[in-house]
Amino acid sequence: MMKIRLWGVRGSIPCPGETTVAYGGNTACIELRVGEEERLFIIDAGSGIRALGNYLMQHDLPKGPIDTSLFISHTHWDHIMGFPFFVPIFIPSTRLKVYGPVTYEEEGLKDIVGGQLSYRYFPVKHSELAANISYHPLKESSMDLGDGLWVTTKYLNHPILCLGYRFEYRGKVFCTAYDTEPFRNVFPTDPDAPGYDPIAAEEGERAAKEENEKLLRFYQGADLLIHDTQYTHREYEESKIGWGHSTFEFAINSAHKAGVKHLLLFHHDPLRTDEQLDDLIGNYRGRVKSKTDMIIEGAREGMEIVLD
Repeated sequence: MMKIRLWGVRGSIPCPGETTVAYGGNTACIELRVGEEERLFIIDAGSGIRALGNYLMQHDLPKGPIDTSLFISHTHWDHIMGFPFFVPIFIPSTRLKVYGPVTYEEEGLKDIVGGQLSYRYFPVKHSELAANISYHPLKESSMDLGDGLWVTTKYLNHPILCLGYRFEYRGKVFCTAYDTEPFRNVFPTDPDAPGYDPIAAEEGERAAKEENEKLLRFYQGADLLIHDTQYTHREYEESKIGWGHSTFEFAINSAHKAGVKHLLLFHHDPLRTDEQLDDLIGNYRGRVKSKTDMIIEGAREGMEIVLD
């Protein structure tokens, strides 16, 4: 059994308010419970991790010390900003392993994630934390997490190194693919364009196609895929290319091609209201209803999905 609960589904910056109540305004944080013992794993430490930490203090700590792993997709601020407010890091009995990619070799995860806890930003320094915290850099790989649980990582297409996660347990598969956008040819393909090189253009097309196919294989047959859908295709084409986020169209088409059973549309634009999300998601579901049996839903704070 894998149980997934969403604590933050918004992209870029928290946006609380009366127009975001239904879907939620907190940035990315996902709780994963595995097996009968409900082993705890956390994906991303956006502002949503604050509420998760409070929940763990009330429901988990009374049963024993909190022992968990935090998998960070990347170190952009909206995905780590909640870490200083995660109460378990102030508890001596807590054991926390932090995993994630790092772009700059001279600064490790501890420097980037833990660096938020310095007097220039926060009243408590990282060195003053009571919990036992360790940091583990990740690249593309597969890792045995014990008791039959495996996690596989895949580099995504974002302005900073970013990882997707594929968790597999007793035949069930849960994947994340955010923040990411379609891989594309970065070389000019117009023969009249300055700097056009036919060999580079051809190689760029091949490389982009290859990387997009790797992504399809990464979440092939997933029981649940949580995928970045910050933009519509029109928004993306008009001004968002290269920003590192996907469209509704790309996520739905890719998930369908990969045989995904359940797709959650995630990383909602901070400007998107509940009403706008309802309209967009309803429209896309209607357009593909006759073409796929895949379940398509918009990610909402508090949503819980069980894969059993």
